[in-house]
Amino acid sequence: MRLSLLAILAIGLASPALANWNATLTAARGQTVYWNAWGGDQATNDFITWVSQQTEALYGVQVQQVKLTDTAEAVTRVIAEKAAGQTEGGAVDLIWINGPNFLSMKSQGLLHGPFVAGLPNAQYLDLSPNSPASVDFTVPVDGMESPWRLAKFVFIYDSARLPDPPRSMLALADWAAAHPGRFTHPAVSNFMGATFLKQALIELAPDPTALQAPVSDATFAGATAPLWAWYDGLRPNLWQGGANYPENQSVQQQLLNDGAVDISLSFDPASAAAAIRQGLLPETARVFTPEIGSIGNVSFVAIPFNAGNREGAMVVANFLLNPATQAHQQDIAVLGAYSVLDPAKLGEAAAAFAALPASPALPTLAELGPTLLEPHASWMTRLTQAWAERYTK
Repeated sequence: MRLSLLAILAIGLASPALANWNATLTAARGQTVYWNAWGGDQATNDFITWVSQQTEALYGVQVQQVKLTDTAEAVTRVIAEKAAGQTEGGAVDLIWINGPNFLSMKSQGLLHGPFVAGLPNAQYLDLSPNSPASVDFTVPVDGMESPWRLAKFVFIYDSARLPDPPRSMLALADWAAAHPGRFTHPAVSNFMGATFLKQALIELAPDPTALQAPVSDATFAGATAPLWAWYDGLRPNLWQGGANYPENQSVQQQLLNDGAVDISLSFDPASAAAAIRQGLLPETARVFTPEIGSIGNVSFVAIPFNAGNREGAMVVANFLLNPATQAHQQDIAVLGAYSVLDPAKLGEAAAAFAALPASPALPTLAELGPTLLEPHASWMTRLTQAWAERYTK
């Protein structure tokens, strides 16, 4: 029997019974949560609008998205408020955050919490110490941020033009040499371009385990030497000779749709299927990952230490973990973002996922292959700086 949306919501609200949750709901009613989130993807923006509609109807909590081009914008605002002595009534209530930005805020004492274990819908998470919901770019979460969507690096290609795509970074360089101008990647200042570099680094580094520790001068030099040699060979064969790069993954996807390149990149395994439904990619678009696997992580939301609408932010974070919400966002007609919930903990709520539509462009978990751990957050900062110094001057 298929459960209704309201029935699944009721499951999430009824258990576990937390003595202080009703007090949180009461305090949250009437609040507007200013959710600072990357605004570069329309499907995500639309989903956040839907979240606001639902939380307002259910709890009297509105969500106002503050659209960012870079998460660091919100981090900088919180830092400035702390420097000015503003310990209450901060302008940022909730942040979509990962990696270096989380490490920065956690280390500077800029986060509220721990709060995740107190969310009723945390019952559906695997919060064991080494689970994806408990570690962010090798940094323990310690309950200071709540997961809301799963991400995994994938390549998207047009199978009508490229029936046998290259399945490793070395093979990609060889393919690009044979097909100059048919591949590119987003600017490395964008997280997608940086992720492409990290994927290559993991594949090419002499000792990938070194990437799990904070970067040092010695480890950086040794790990990146093969990467730079590989990229020196790849760059002349990129689209426009590597002189220009797409601003972000949406622009690169448009290049793929227009036939200007044959491969695009995404951090969302369902993005190809969703784009086909929206008429943004041809029906022959498909997804592949490198043979060794690809980088994966969880996207989190965090609450600044001085959030002006802290209770409302907790209500939104809890709503994002509801099985009904997670199933809705996994629908390729909505967002296509894979769920962060532990299937073993869903029980009757698993019915919402069983009803989701399928697509030939939607990969199975087996087809996605192994998930590679993100390097320590310090590697991304160092890597993007070194790339800029080598290739933009």
